[in-house]
Amino acid sequence: MAKDFAAMEDSNRSANPSIHEVSDPARRIVLRGGLGAAFAPLLSPLAAAAGLAGCASPGAAPDAGASGPRLGFVSVPASAADAVTVPPGYSATPFLPWGEPIGVGNALPAFREDAGNSAEEQAVQMGMHHDGLHYFPLDGSRRGLLVMNHEYADDGLLHPGGMAGWSAEKVRKGQAAHGVSVVEIAREGDRWQPVRPSHYARRITAATPFAVGGPAAGHALMRTEADPAGRLVLGTFNNCASGMTPWGTYLSGEENFAFYFNAGEQPSAHERRWGLRKGGNGYRWHEHDARFDATRHPNEPNRFGWIVEIDPLDPQSRPVKRTALGRAAHEGAWVAVTRDQRAVVYSGEDARFEYIYKFVSRDRIVPGGATNNATLLDHGTLYVARFDADGRGRWLPLVAGQGPLAGFADQGEVVIKARQASDALGGTKMDRPEWLAIDQRSRWVYCTLTNNSSRGQPNFPGVDAANPRAGNVMGQIIRWKEDGDFDGETFEWNHLVLAGDPANERAEAKGNVKGDVFACPDGISFDARGTLWVQTDMGPTVMNKGEMARIGNNQMLACDLASGEMRRFLVGPVNCEITGATWTPDGRTVFVNIQHPGETPSERSDPADPRRFSNWPDFRPGGRPRSATVVIRKIDGGVIGT
Repeated sequence: MAKDFAAMEDSNRSANPSIHEVSDPARRIVLRGGLGAAFAPLLSPLAAAAGLAGCASPGAAPDAGASGPRLGFVSVPASAADAVTVPPGYSATPFLPWGEPIGVGNALPAFREDAGNSAEEQAVQMGMHHDGLHYFPLDGSRRGLLVMNHEYADDGLLHPGGMAGWSAEKVRKGQAAHGVSVVEIAREGDRWQPVRPSHYARRITAATPFAVGGPAAGHALMRTEADPAGRLVLGTFNNCASGMTPWGTYLSGEENFAFYFNAGEQPSAHERRWGLRKGGNGYRWHEHDARFDATRHPNEPNRFGWIVEIDPLDPQSRPVKRTALGRAAHEGAWVAVTRDQRAVVYSGEDARFEYIYKFVSRDRIVPGGATNNATLLDHGTLYVARFDADGRGRWLPLVAGQGPLAGFADQGEVVIKARQASDALGGTKMDRPEWLAIDQRSRWVYCTLTNNSSRGQPNFPGVDAANPRAGNVMGQIIRWKEDGDFDGETFEWNHLVLAGDPANERAEAKGNVKGDVFACPDGISFDARGTLWVQTDMGPTVMNKGEMARIGNNQMLACDLASGEMRRFLVGPVNCEITGATWTPDGRTVFVNIQHPGETPSERSDPADPRRFSNWPDFRPGGRPRSATVVIRKIDGGVIGT
């Protein structure tokens, strides 16, 4: 969503040090002349792809004779145009924009360019501001389900007149524009089309019932007037990144949930630690939906900030909030598998000076899909990461009653107050950890740290080895490898790259990118060939200005880890974010989301001038910008990136 540096949450006032001493970060930055490693996404059996050729080990000098990914496309130039640019020989077709009917029964309301669709119509249309997504094959690379998050809503675009005449109907429509869409799609020749109607089509919104699983289920801090048992929550919202489990389900993170709640004049210490404030962030849902008024329902915010699990293949299934994975401003969740077949779930928290987490399941993954693993993520151990200055690190267990957590009544309180528990343990305060990507073969885990302009500023934590730059507006990518298996409690770590532009005067903004410069890494994924794809999220207040003047609009780059080169593959329209990438099993189609084209610095568009910054993708005189997926294919039908 909007990443105006001044508006970002900053709630960590704990005294735990980030790292106890600062060492030369150059020792831990390895993407200089390149490194070799084979990378592969962790795919469910539904999306299993071909194996990868081997490269040199991470950190070793690249082997000139080693096989591995090679970038077979021409880099596209930086651009400030209101368009999607891809290399010669590729096509990029807008697909499933906000407001497109998804195929629920006979309810197929067309999008109204004047934003006049009702709340009921929005509830069966594509939601607003597409984010993380995954392709679930039904018939290989010809037919499948596209499942995606809708992070937030711009009320200036969503309603005629914007927020003027604020009403219960506008609140319901805003809630319907959030959540997740499940859409059946099929390829006809070189074109993809939605299948409508479809048995699988489904919208999950801020009003959809969710079960609660794990140690917070039924906890006193989860109980409300409407749900005295604390086991049934209405809705999910601010869903950001996504993951796919090996048993074929979809994981979605509830990120900036605090923005939706009114905390009153004097928030409690617990509310302040979670970023709640009077009026929230201007969503005003509490004016017509009392559960968003924390002064009346103080436990309702505790019911958000979870990783939710959805079974897209069963449209009648109830999604579940997996509380054992911990509560946070979750970007998303990604699953690795130990050698003895247990699930390890990594997640980050997209807020300044917050933490990176790992959950290790108690039980093994059982063959047979979602039904046989229905409670797998409800039992296990949650950890927070500490990155030490010597290039080593440790996972600190978030277990009630142990050590500094002796004051927590039970594990339910620990996971609900995961930030406070991580403060007590001394986890490392990071520069906004966002997406992660896991290489199951080399066993390295990668995490984007998008930026943190407050790092090293007065009254804020200083630089440390993992977060080595003051006034960090550029961001970096960090990675680690567990000692032993993914369930190991110690690890080695280093930086893959510091983003930036070497033409900048300020040393902290130069970076060390080899190839095309970029800033604010956000989305990160591996394709089946082992190419690392990086997507960016510069906010509208900094894009094409100052130290980012030469970088252009947000973009998607490919990194050949064998050579160390970053090459720009896609540039998006004005003020958009590039987010989410998912491939068909044959590697010949990649779906990429274009979020909030035309975003304004004020976070809400002017309803009298909705096309002020962008009119992508429709470019109609009476229309408005719409988040959408783009379908990218090679014109010759080949594998993307070759």
